[in-house]
Amino acid sequence: MLIRPYVHSDLSRLIDLTIETFGPFYEDSFRPLVGELIFSIQHGNWRDDYRKQVAGLHDPDSFKYVAVAEEDDVLAGYVAWAVDPARPIHGTITILAVAAEHRREALGTALCEHAFDAMRAQGAEMVEIGTGGDDFHAPARAFYESLGCIKLPVAVYFRTL
Repeated sequence: MLIRPYVHSDLSRLIDLTIETFGPFYEDSFRPLVGELIFSIQHGNWRDDYRKQVAGLHDPDSFKYVAVAEEDDVLAGYVAWAVDPARPIHGTITILAVAAEHRREALGTALCEHAFDAMRAQGAEMVEIGTGGDDFHAPARAFYESLGCIKLPVAVYFRTL
């Protein structure tokens, strides 16, 4: 497995992987949980939201970076991170996505460690990484805790009016 810096020709593959990775959350978990009205207001355009977000993840002039993992020229996953120049000791993993066929192969660990090393090189002393509290995100929570991350309990509520 090769982990390398992002190049612009990766963009469409990263968008596709992001939509494949998080689509089951939006369609099978979040939508049934909150109902159609809240879903449509909060995340009704989630695919387009990801197309915009992923396109802006790599911007070194803004201290935002992406690393891509591939095997035999096939995208297996990626990690995006940022170091806030106003808070240089603070890094953030923005997104982590691993193709379904490459999960449970320690690829997520390798990608996170790659990003952690890069953040350390930029002077970061801590990293923030977030995920959902629902059943869909339970594997992500367990993974982040296995990396030594500390879970901060947070509650977010929605209600139709």
